[in-house]
Amino acid sequence: MNILTTLAVTIDPDTINVPAVKADELLPGILSTVYFAAGAAAIIVIVIAGIFYSISQGQPDKIKRAKEAILYSVVGLVVIMVAFVITNFIAGRFA
Repeated sequence: MNILTTLAVTIDPDTINVPAVKADELLPGILSTVYFAAGAAAIIVIVIAGIFYSISQGQPDKIKRAKEAILYSVVGLVVIMVAFVITNFIAGRFA
């Protein structure tokens, strides 16, 4: 165990060509990826719900389920956009 501790302490990132990444550079990248994935998922759900709506053949329960899926996806997109604005505002204040 002492060998691993010694190695971990003595390795310098500059000597092995590993770029040092700061938290203020890493966090926006992670948040952008999460926002993109959540937005893409919401859009996919909207498209699938639209397909379900169009093939519902007038059945009220299927129409209701498709409308609710579209509504919840749109609400999710709004929440994602608000979170994006808030986090960028806060991160901009600290940068």
